[in-house]
Amino acid sequence: MSLNLYKKLSEEYKAQEIEAEARNHREYDVDFAAWAQGCGVIKHTAATQLQVFELATSLLEAGLIKDKSECYRKLIALDQLANQAMWLVVHMTYAKHVFLDGRDLTPDDFKRDPQGHTGGSLNMVPAYSALLAVNSLTGQHRDWLMGQGHCVAAIDAVQLLSGNALPERKKRYPLTDTGLSSFVKDFYNYRVRPDGKPLSPLGSHVNVNTAGARMEGGYLGFAGLQYVHQPLPDERLVAFLSDGAFEEQRGSDWAARWWRAEDSGLVSPIMIANGRRIDQRTTVAQQGGSEWFVEHLSNQGFAPFVIDGHDPAAFVCAIYFMEQHLSHAAVTVASGGAAYPLPLPYCIAESIKGYGFPGAGTNAAHGLPLGSNPRRDNEALNFFHRGAKALWQEEKHWRAAVAELAQPRAPMPQVAVTINRHDPHWLKEPLAPMAAIDNYFVDLVEVNPHLRVRVGNPDELRSNRMNQTLDLLKHRVTDPEAGAAEAVDGCVITALNEEAVVSACLANQSGLNLVVSYEAFATKMLGALRQSIIFSRHQKEADEPASWLGVPIISTSHVWENGKNEQSHQDPSLAESLLGEMSDMARVVFPADGNSAMACIKACYGDLGTIWNLVVPKSSMPAVFDGKQAAALIQDGAVCVRGNCAAELQLVACGAFQLQQALKASDRLKEKDVAHSVIYLLEPGRFRIPRDQYEQGIQADPQVLDALFPARVQQRVFMLHTRPEVILGHCRLLDLGPQRTIALGYINQGGTLETEGLLFANRCTWADALAALAGLSQRDPLEWLSAEEWAAIRGEGNPYDVIKHPYP
Repeated sequence: MSLNLYKKLSEEYKAQEIEAEARNHREYDVDFAAWAQGCGVIKHTAATQLQVFELATSLLEAGLIKDKSECYRKLIALDQLANQAMWLVVHMTYAKHVFLDGRDLTPDDFKRDPQGHTGGSLNMVPAYSALLAVNSLTGQHRDWLMGQGHCVAAIDAVQLLSGNALPERKKRYPLTDTGLSSFVKDFYNYRVRPDGKPLSPLGSHVNVNTAGARMEGGYLGFAGLQYVHQPLPDERLVAFLSDGAFEEQRGSDWAARWWRAEDSGLVSPIMIANGRRIDQRTTVAQQGGSEWFVEHLSNQGFAPFVIDGHDPAAFVCAIYFMEQHLSHAAVTVASGGAAYPLPLPYCIAESIKGYGFPGAGTNAAHGLPLGSNPRRDNEALNFFHRGAKALWQEEKHWRAAVAELAQPRAPMPQVAVTINRHDPHWLKEPLAPMAAIDNYFVDLVEVNPHLRVRVGNPDELRSNRMNQTLDLLKHRVTDPEAGAAEAVDGCVITALNEEAVVSACLANQSGLNLVVSYEAFATKMLGALRQSIIFSRHQKEADEPASWLGVPIISTSHVWENGKNEQSHQDPSLAESLLGEMSDMARVVFPADGNSAMACIKACYGDLGTIWNLVVPKSSMPAVFDGKQAAALIQDGAVCVRGNCAAELQLVACGAFQLQQALKASDRLKEKDVAHSVIYLLEPGRFRIPRDQYEQGIQADPQVLDALFPARVQQRVFMLHTRPEVILGHCRLLDLGPQRTIALGYINQGGTLETEGLLFANRCTWADALAALAGLSQRDPLEWLSAEEWAAIRGEGNPYDVIKHPYP
């Protein structure tokens, strides 16, 4: 007998044993049998029946239910709710009228332009409904996270039917024909309010009107990076993940190496493995499906298992037993019987895209499974009726099911995280601004022991002057190396993957966070940052602002000090991109010295729901500002460093090295007795033309604007860390026009050069600034520059007549 045949016979024998055992339970217990017969499109395999029997036994032993029949009643209710929610989901896609009596619809009852990610939403209904059921069975609340935010119809439908939607939504959409018809009409409504906001509170993705939402899930894959870092030790989180997202964003494979019972809550990752993305099978499906994925996850430190993803009861069992397994494993570690990393339970819910409705498993199931509009196509109309009939539940039944699945008391609304922000120890001597941040951050950690700390590190903390932070908090590892700053409970999340480390901090919404990266490679964090920025802004607009402390994203080893590593390491794109976001949510600042850097950190942690991008040198810089001046710089967004602001000539520096060049230019002007001013621009976004009332709220005070940038100024030269056009575009209020304003900055020139060489290559040295100012004021540059200096910046002389000589 061949090995394959023997294996096949063994599997058949095992299946027969499972079926026989399930049959015995059905014959013995009428309540179990009532549930096991299924409901609508939901069927229960023999394997799932055995899992449910074990679940009921465990719940009874734990004293969570009075008898096993209570468990089976709730699971019957779960089936009814899930069917009715799937029925509502397909109406959300196709219909504009809903009739709770389940009657057939006429062609005019359908939308002219149906929309929706219907297949994925149908697959999500059993999963999310199961979350409510396990909450009801255990009397414990669980948070949730969904990576496939485009499947929001599932969440919205289940929440509305179960009464767990936000109060405003329940009031707007009562559970009547009229209320539900309004509900489905508002799905992909597209209509706009007079203020330009969407008219409908429903969205194509998870949004702030979705109860319990923490993220949009529009950027596939980031939920997989964040879930393990989100819950605190007394919290529980169920993370619904996507097999398509698994190939989109790598790094979720590392979740098992980060989880610690001492500072992390219980997490239950569930991948909805439906095998298809938009128009192609997923990588998991192509590699060999769940069997291949189980092996892959096992090699990454997980304890994976496969369930029937069509059955909500299978999800209930999975969530409950994953939590039990993780809790027991943590106890074993605490007693010395095991060590981290623990095999992290991971559920793979096998399904087909769009299960429960015609068109399931096809490419069309991703969006519109019928392939045609029932409003215009009789065949599609018949398919819709057939599919809807299979799902529909009598109103009295699903309402009774909702009552059976009553939820435990919801947790209190999140309150703003509190932090002790004492003043930094202000510097009087030159110091690397990154070292100053290091000093201050360590102080903040020590005086805020109630806050869980996460430091995101994709680079080298020591190279970036964060020595004390690393020595105190240590890299989180599973096998610490002797003599290295490593610990099992370390708070520094280090991985050569910018998205993974920034996600560790973005998920830690009840804690204290810091991210440090090379500027050029911090750009890879943009998608994750933008997702948080957008969601937090929407929370503010809904008058329910985010409660998490501002997160500093420090870009160091930046353009002007990273020349030795070639032009790939010389990129200010992250700051430029974040300047395009709403300035009240994405605060982009350019501290010039240690004191201004610490002042920025202090301000960041006093700001809620915001991302601060600090572009900070790791090189030692002169102390330009004292503590009082640094605080004023934060308050006003800019400050006069030298000279008389009423003078006609003005130099505006934005960036630490740019300020030093501006001061050199100023020194030459002082030698020539030329009246001028030097302004330091810390936060360009506060000097823009505001785009709405929220940006207006953080704009520089008009008196500050008039004082620092008075109308009397005739010629203005900007010296910028970024590409020149970016700041000019954002700071239109400061642009006097091309005849009176010139901006100097990074113009994409670089290579293996040191700082002075880079400044010269990009035509933004002190001498270039003087030449620009002379040109604007129609003066001969030789009034302020020597013939050799003038020749050098024209490309006709020796560069080292302008810049210092490199090291020998």
